[in-house]
Amino acid sequence: MLPFARSMLEANEAARATLKASAGAASGLLRVTAPTVFGQEMIMPVIPRLLAENPALQVDLTLSDRIVDIVGLGIDVAIRIATLSDSGLVARALAPNPRVICASPGYLARQGTPTYLEDLKRHQCIGLHGMPCWPFVHQGEEVSIRAEASFSANSVESVRAASKLGLGLAMLTYWDVRTALADGSLVLVELEDGVPEQLSIAAVLPTRQYVPNRVRVLLEHLEQALKSG
Repeated sequence: MLPFARSMLEANEAARATLKASAGAASGLLRVTAPTVFGQEMIMPVIPRLLAENPALQVDLTLSDRIVDIVGLGIDVAIRIATLSDSGLVARALAPNPRVICASPGYLARQGTPTYLEDLKRHQCIGLHGMPCWPFVHQGEEVSIRAEASFSANSVESVRAASKLGLGLAMLTYWDVRTALADGSLVLVELEDGVPEQLSIAAVLPTRQYVPNRVRVLLEHLEQALKSG
């Protein structure tokens, strides 16, 4: 589609959405992508209420830990947990989501709790594919510690499960393990000389010109869930 034609279409849709927004309803097909664990635990629970309040709305949710081309795939909004660098996209921060180190109580009882970055070299650090090193800030500088372990996996769920089973330390994000930390199946490990990389939960949009009402209502529900969670 030519740029001017796309702009005209967006402007026309914006005008229609403004009228619908005044009635408090969203309609049409909402295409969303999100990381697998976050989508299952935070987005799926808001879908029933979202659809009940907006009966003319349809939701197509793709859960994947890969970063996809939201413009090319026609996705309305991508929920990402990352440090965002693509200036061609529009990012709206929803909540902080720092990386954390955690382990099972049993593992820490057997192997001890690390205190300093150097201690990690003597521990089993469960690997997550695509993340061979663990990022920290040490004395204001970014440093990386290579994760050495007898087990690695390609999904957050597998790394979390391995950590619960006592296979080693895991570095995941807070929202990936918040339930396990709350129920005691995992324990937070805080180092004295290093802070894990700070990430955010962000809604990434394909255009600056117009945010459809269907996207707005989803983000409102999601922000409320994050605040209460």
